[in-house]
Amino acid sequence: MLRKLLDNKYFKIIFKIIEAIIVILMVLYLSFIIIQRLSGNQSIFGYRIFTVATGSMIPQYNIDDVLLVKEVDKEDLKVGDDITYLGNKFDVNGKIVTHRIIEIDKENNTWTTKGINSQTEDPTIEEDQIYGKVMGTIPVITTINHIVKNQYGFFFLIFLPIVTVVFLEIADTITEIKRDKKDVEKNEAEDEII
Repeated sequence: MLRKLLDNKYFKIIFKIIEAIIVILMVLYLSFIIIQRLSGNQSIFGYRIFTVATGSMIPQYNIDDVLLVKEVDKEDLKVGDDITYLGNKFDVNGKIVTHRIIEIDKENNTWTTKGINSQTEDPTIEEDQIYGKVMGTIPVITTINHIVKNQYGFFFLIFLPIVTVVFLEIADTITEIKRDKKDVEKNEAEDEII
């Protein structure tokens, strides 16, 4: 029954398309992340990707959401925008933070941000600290990220498919060996008759 399903032409086509889409998305995502990290978080075509690490922006962004951040002219930022920046003071020193702008001091050219779910505001930030404005989550990558980071999701999305593919490859190889052996025996039997 399983063999009939796996040998079905339409099943193979659909499976290959889904597999190709997932592989392409993951390769693009991983390439983007690797290039971004190796370049010291430099943008790629004006964009960066970051993963939410804390619950400070719940319910807007959840832990493990993957955010797309776009470089924008700092003059275009306004109160209420979510931005990502590199902290350089106190407990956010050296950390990449995504919080909402709650105040802009145009005279001193500084921004004050705060997590939606935080009680205290962040230290003021300056223009050179800002990576960009959050455009939103990347839905497919976020979903995959949530699934993979969950132990059941990892088991069913990563481990089980790998084991299944290995098992099917071994079963296919054994079937081919048996088929080849029968063909050899059949040819030897025909040669003996002649």
